[in-house]
Amino acid sequence: MRHRRETRKLGVKTAHRIAMLRNMVSSLLEHGRIVTTVPKAKELRKIADKMVSLAKNGSLHARREALSVVRRGDLVDRLFSHWGQQFVDKNGGYSRLVRVGQRRGDAASLTVVEFATDSLTAPKAISVKQKKKSGKQTSTLLASGQNEAAIKKEDNA
Repeated sequence: MRHRRETRKLGVKTAHRIAMLRNMVSSLLEHGRIVTTVPKAKELRKIADKMVSLAKNGSLHARREALSVVRRGDLVDRLFSHWGQQFVDKNGGYSRLVRVGQRRGDAASLTVVEFATDSLTAPKAISVKQKKKSGKQTSTLLASGQNEAAIKKEDNA
């Protein structure tokens, strides 16, 4: 039984899990959005939200605590200057998980993890539409945030 267990082991040893989550947080801070599996994304969300909370604090101690996780000074600077300023008025819920489908190789559920700002748009799930005139079936996985005009253009083609 896993009563009151706080972390997921993710099928790897402790040192590997810590290093993997640190790398994922660094990638999220660098790119703003990453694609990963659901259990990894749920663990990543905890750490990423804690990093943004440290960035909102802005003290030297908070910066050093963030450096103990992220380990790249340029990303910590970006965290404190960019992401910390984005969420000044928000109290928690800094990241968003959007399920986008299954991975082709092993059918693992994939999730887009991104920061929940107003400027970022949530990716659309898999859309499958049947074309009436041509009889062709099109399917599109929109994980990189395509806009609505591109979707309508594709549907009209």
